[in-house]
Amino acid sequence: MTKPSICLYFHVHQPTRLNRHSVFDKSHRSKNNPMDAYFDHNLDKFYFQKIAKQCYLPANKIISELIEESDGKFKVSFSITGVWIEQCKKYAPEVLESFKKLVKTGSVEIVDETYYHSLSSLWWDQAEFKNQVKKHSDLITETFGGQAPKTFRNTELLVNDNIISNVDSIGRYTGMLAEGIERVLGWRSPNYIYSHKNNSVKMLFRNYRLSDDIGFRFSDRGWKQWPLTADKYVDWLNNSEGQTINLFMDYETFGEHHWPGSGIMEFLYWFAKKSTENGLEFKTTSQTVQSYKPISSVEINGTVSWADMERDASAWLGNKIQDYAFSTYWELENGANELGGNYLDAWRTLGVSDHYMYLCLKSWSDGDVHKHFSPYKDWTPYDNFINYMNILSDLSRRMNEQLDKPKIETTIKMPTFPAIPEIN
Repeated sequence: MTKPSICLYFHVHQPTRLNRHSVFDKSHRSKNNPMDAYFDHNLDKFYFQKIAKQCYLPANKIISELIEESDGKFKVSFSITGVWIEQCKKYAPEVLESFKKLVKTGSVEIVDETYYHSLSSLWWDQAEFKNQVKKHSDLITETFGGQAPKTFRNTELLVNDNIISNVDSIGRYTGMLAEGIERVLGWRSPNYIYSHKNNSVKMLFRNYRLSDDIGFRFSDRGWKQWPLTADKYVDWLNNSEGQTINLFMDYETFGEHHWPGSGIMEFLYWFAKKSTENGLEFKTTSQTVQSYKPISSVEINGTVSWADMERDASAWLGNKIQDYAFSTYWELENGANELGGNYLDAWRTLGVSDHYMYLCLKSWSDGDVHKHFSPYKDWTPYDNFINYMNILSDLSRRMNEQLDKPKIETTIKMPTFPAIPEIN
C-alpha cells in the first residue's frame, strides 16, 4: 500500500482587541485617530508578547531544526493574517524575522487569505472581499519575497459554492482549503484531492479527526487515547489510506492552547521526526495540489467552517445581536471607502471575525471556547455587543462630521448615514 503524504498547515492570527467604549466616558473623543480611539494596543501587546514567548519563537525553532535535520524534507504551510503581521512588527519583530528565515529555507510556504481575517466573503457584494485578498497577497509577497501565494484559505475555513467561485475568479489559486465534514464528503474520505463541480480550483479537505486529536484533545486526560505519543500518532498516520493526510490547525496549539508543560512542543518535534523516519513524505499545500489528480468532484451548498460542533457560520453569525451588528457594520462601508486612511483602516479592523465570535450565545463546550477567547473575561456576549455597537455609533458620527466638511471634493454625492442609537 502506498503511504499518503502529509500536508501540515498552521494558521497564525491574533485579533485587534477593542477598548472599553462607554457612552458615559467621552475621553475617546480626544483621540483623532480612530485606530487609537477604538483599539486597545496595550492589551494587544500583552497577549502578543506572551504568545510569542510561549508559542511562536519556540515552535519556529523546532520547525527550523526539523527542516535542517531532514535536509529540507520536512515541509509545512502557514497562513498569516495581515493584522497579525501589523502587530508583530510593533510588538515582537524578532518573531517575523524567524518566519522569514523559515520561508527562505524553501520548505515553508505561505497560504493566502483575507488581510483582516474578516467575514467579508459572506457579504453579498464581493468587492471588499477581493480587495482584502489582494491586500493580503501584496503584503505576503512584500514581506517574504518571491511569488504570490498559490493556495487560498478563507477565514476560519468558511467555504460554500459562492465563495469558491469568487476565489476561483481571482485566477491565481490552484487549491483551496476546507473542512472535511461528512455533510460535504458523505462516505468519501478527506484524504484525497477533489475538484469543485463548477470551478477549476482543487479542494484540500482537513482530516478533522486527526487534526483535532492534536489541536483539541492532546491535553484531555479524559480522552481514552490520552496520552497521545508521537509513536502512537505516527502509527495512525502509517495505517491511513489515501493521497494526502491534511492536518490543519491553529499554530497557537503549540504552547498557548496546550501549555508547554503538557509536552506539546516535544510532540511536535518527535511526530515530525518519526514521520519522516517511517517514510511519510511532507508536502506543502501547493505541492499537494500539484502531486495528485482529483478523484471526484464536490459541491458545497451550505456554508462550512472548522468551528464549533455545527461546522458552519454560526460561531459568528446567526443570532440576533450578531446579525444586527454585522448589517450595521456594512452600512459604514461606503463612507469608509470615501474617507480612506485611518477611517478605512478602523472600519476594516472592526470587521475582524473575532469581534463576532465574542457575540456568540452558544452554551456547553462551544460557549466555553468563545468565552475563553474573549479579551474581557468578565463580559457576557451582550456586554461585547453593547461595546461594539457604541464603537460603530462613534465611527458613524466621526464619518458624518468628516463627510460634511466642504474641503472634501468629489463628483460622487457623499453618503449620509442614519444615526445609530447608542446603547447604554
